Amino acid sequence: MKNIVKMISCAGMAAALVSCADKAAQKDDFKYLVDEFADLRIMRYQVPGWDGLSLQQKEYVYHLSEAAKYGRDIIWMQNCRYNLPIRKTLENILGNYDGDRKCTEYAQFETYAKRVFFSNGIHHHYAEDKFFPECPKEYFAGLMAAVGAENQELLDVIYNPDVLPQRKSTDKSGDIVAESAVNFYEGVTKAEVEKFYSEMADPSDATPVSYGLNSKVVKGADGVIYEDVYKVGGLYGAALEKICAELEKAAAVAENDTQKAYIADLVEYYRTGDLKLWDTYNIKWVNDTLGTVDFVNGFVEDYNDPLGRKATWEGLVNFKDTEASRRAELISDNAQWFEDHSPVDPRFRKKEVKGVTAKVINVATLAGDCYPAAPIGINLPNADWIRREHGSKSVTIANLTSAYSKAAQESPKNMLGEFAWSEEDIAFEKKYGDLTNDIHTDLHECLGHGSGQLLPTTSPNALGEYSSTLEEARADLFGLYYMADPKLVELGILPDMEAYKAQYSSYIRNGLFTQFNRIEFGKKNTEAHMQNRKLIADWCYEKGLADNVIEKKVRDGKTYFVVNDHEALRGLFGELLAEVQRIKSEGDFEAGKALVEKYAVNIDPELHKEVLERYASLGLKPYGGFLNPEIVPVEKGGKVVDYEIVYADSYLGQMLEYGRKYSTL
Repeated sequence: MKNIVKMISCAGMAAALVSCADKAAQKDDFKYLVDEFADLRIMRYQVPGWDGLSLQQKEYVYHLSEAAKYGRDIIWMQNCRYNLPIRKTLENILGNYDGDRKCTEYAQFETYAKRVFFSNGIHHHYAEDKFFPECPKEYFAGLMAAVGAENQELLDVIYNPDVLPQRKSTDKSGDIVAESAVNFYEGVTKAEVEKFYSEMADPSDATPVSYGLNSKVVKGADGVIYEDVYKVGGLYGAALEKICAELEKAAAVAENDTQKAYIADLVEYYRTGDLKLWDTYNIKWVNDTLGTVDFVNGFVEDYNDPLGRKATWEGLVNFKDTEASRRAELISDNAQWFEDHSPVDPRFRKKEVKGVTAKVINVATLAGDCYPAAPIGINLPNADWIRREHGSKSVTIANLTSAYSKAAQESPKNMLGEFAWSEEDIAFEKKYGDLTNDIHTDLHECLGHGSGQLLPTTSPNALGEYSSTLEEARADLFGLYYMADPKLVELGILPDMEAYKAQYSSYIRNGLFTQFNRIEFGKKNTEAHMQNRKLIADWCYEKGLADNVIEKKVRDGKTYFVVNDHEALRGLFGELLAEVQRIKSEGDFEAGKALVEKYAVNIDPELHKEVLERYASLGLKPYGGFLNPEIVPVEKGGKVVDYEIVYADSYLGQMLEYGRKYSTL
């Protein structure tokens, strides 16, 4: 197209957006699916319950959301040091190019730009390999020249497959720090980083600081290694200053004094970079169970770091769905029973489960590493000692799971029909699948991550680069094991003792086979959650071969995996849970490494080829992400009298608007 792509603004969005006032009238025909390209689909999510919030709560959500959005540039820079200049180049071309926008090459460029926006950088958000534009390099160079943005270095980074090929290196034979594109380290090797932090750690400290969580490790010109800390006046200081300003506005309208207190701690942490303040904030935050509105804002998850130490920035603003929270609260209220009856060694069980609070939420804003691709459940904080002493908060995100389900219904074809063995299996999963998926998520987040304990002498970083995969496996196994427990029927969480079988069947099918539609043929399985599922499914398949617990069947040249003995499979889940918990509790690096390397990484090429071909025939996209609704102040007589939810329907529009409004670096 020839017209310049317009940025969506609050002042001029009537044609592009659907207002909250119209929501009730179009609730039944609300379109969730916004765009599809490459292997991605973009969806919208609704925000039910917004009108039930008070004006003060809405204002609180608004400022928390603004604080979240101002962290966007940080995650881009953390993922790769070239990401932000590349994004700004893409924004320049999309906003200012006045040449032919209808040709094939421009369409290919636009698809690349959409992919980069989705992944917060030039590496696939899940597979972590660098992806490339389909348009020729010369054409891309011409676009850059047309808007005065010539840059040969960026062009080479974009097109050269040998430059920064992986966001996080998975080649354990090499130096996974030096060979990763992530921007957590500069000029240092894995050995140097490990030595640097080993000299800081005190293994006898019962309340260990998460050293390195909020910093970049740099080797200076003089050869001295030091930390460049994320803080106001330091690394990412401009963005953090904006975040602090919005957090202070949020604190002024917080629901209670506890919220005001921990927001003050969070702001001071951002201003100083002091990780002890991060712990102080998390302790107060996890103990706040009275507020309706809640948020995540900070350097939280370490999945992107090859050493599993440094955290990416993320933000998420939400409020409680009171009615839907009853199931999660019921699970949480019985946390001690589940811990006491866990199949793990009693030495590794918590004698007293503290502060496991659970709820179902609706998000109002996604940001940083939660945007556009978002989690459907969260359990925080991550520090083991805080979990042990103060507990954790667990949430299931209702409006996102609903959006995924509704968007899938807008497609005429589906995975279940293609990969389930029989019509009976399909009918059974349709009956119980959504419910058991939600319950497994609840068990994973509410109990799984919060279960178990480290031995006093075990370092929380003992499992190194394998820690994320093993932690996700531990939480999944906890949920899977208890999915089949009569306690869930007794509590009224499951309707009967048949329902859990739907989750067992779908989990094994996905872990052994269908999830690999997301990975390019010939590549290894590298993402922590996918590794976790493969590890569990492959281990159980192998251990259950003699008893035919899981059977591989072939019909008309197509492969299927069928669970024949669900009770025996539960026993295998329990056995593996006991071993993974032992590995974590004792810090057994070699045993953890052996499990991951044997069961989680390598994909059978024949199965991989088959699943890709069968999935392609469905015309579906394996990955999904979301547009945020806009929260728009409504003024009357110069005073804000309300905040309105407005639903965007332009993916590029929102990306360009965020780049214009929230970029600080």
